[in-house]
Amino acid sequence: MTTKDISFIIPVYNRPEETKELLQSFVSLQGNKDFEIVIVEDGSNIKSDEVVQCFSNKLNISYFYKPNSGPGDSRNFGMKHAKGNYFIILDSDCILPNQYLTEAIKSLNKNYVDCFGGPDAADESFTNIQKAINFAMTSFISTGGIRGKKASVGVFQPRSFNMGISKKAFEATNGFGNIHPGEDPDLSIRLTKLGFKTRLYENVFVYHKRRISWSKFYKQVHKFGMVRPILNAWHPKTKKITYWFPSVFCFGFLLALSLCFFDIYFLMVIFVIYFFVAFILALLKTKSITVALMSLYAICIQFFGYGYGFVKSTLKLKRSKTHIEERFPELFFKLK
Repeated sequence: MTTKDISFIIPVYNRPEETKELLQSFVSLQGNKDFEIVIVEDGSNIKSDEVVQCFSNKLNISYFYKPNSGPGDSRNFGMKHAKGNYFIILDSDCILPNQYLTEAIKSLNKNYVDCFGGPDAADESFTNIQKAINFAMTSFISTGGIRGKKASVGVFQPRSFNMGISKKAFEATNGFGNIHPGEDPDLSIRLTKLGFKTRLYENVFVYHKRRISWSKFYKQVHKFGMVRPILNAWHPKTKKITYWFPSVFCFGFLLALSLCFFDIYFLMVIFVIYFFVAFILALLKTKSITVALMSLYAICIQFFGYGYGFVKSTLKLKRSKTHIEERFPELFFKLK
C-alpha cells in the first residue's frame, strides 16, 4: 500500500471555512502528496469551490457538486468517482495531524483490513465547549471507549469521521445507506456479515471539532439514541444491554433526586461519586478546571439526549407497524 493507492473522500455541506482548514492540514502532511482528494459538495448554498481552487496547485483535488442527499450518499458518490483502490473518509470538521498519512500507510501494510477506523482528539486551538464534548464522546467513563479504546470493544465499528474502506468492500456492500446518523455502524455491521475484517488503528487519529454549541450537541446525541433501536431491528444479533445504560442513568438520576425529598441519599451518593471521578479524569486529560466542569455538563447532555431518544424510538417501533422510514422521516434522506 502506497500513497498513490489512497483517495480521501470528504462530503461538504455549507462548510467552506472548515474545508479550508482541512485542506491546509493536507498540505502539512508528512510524505508524498500523490494521493487523491475527492470533495463532494452536497447541495450546499455556501460552496467551497473557491477554497478548493486555492489549493489546486498544491494538492490533487477532484471537486464535485451534486443535489443534497445526505452524507452517506455523498460518500458513496465520491467513492464511485475516486481513482484509488482504498478510500479514507473524513468529515469536513476534521484536521489532520502531520503524521496521519504515514501512520495510516504503516498500519495498513502491517495489519491490513478492508475497513479501519481511527480515534479523534481535541486540538489545543479548539474552544472549551469542543474540548468538553470531545471528552464526553471519547472517555471510557461516558462511552465505554467505543470510539478509540481497543480494549473496550468487541468487533470494532469504525465511524465515518475517520474511516478507511477498500474499493472491494465498498463494491460488495454498495456503501452507506440513507439513514443518518447511524449509517456508519450499519455499514460496519454489513461488512462483518460479509466476512470483511475491521480494526481500530489507534495511531491514525484526527482532530475533530464536533458540535460548537450545546443545543447542536443535544440534537446530535438525541438522534444517535433514536437510531440505535432501528439498527437493533435491522441487525438483531448486535443488540446489547449496554445500549440501555444512558436511559437507565437518566431514570436513576431522577429517582435519586426524588428520594432526596424523603431524606434517602444513598443513590445520589453514587451519582456524586460518578461525577467526581469523571471530573478528575477530565481534569487530568484537559488540564483545565473550566473544561473539566463543562465536561460534566456535556456528559449530562449526552446521557439525557441519547437516553430519551433511545426510549422514544424503542416505544415508537413497538407502537407502529408502518415502514421504518415512514415512522422516522427525520432520520432518512430521500435519495435523488
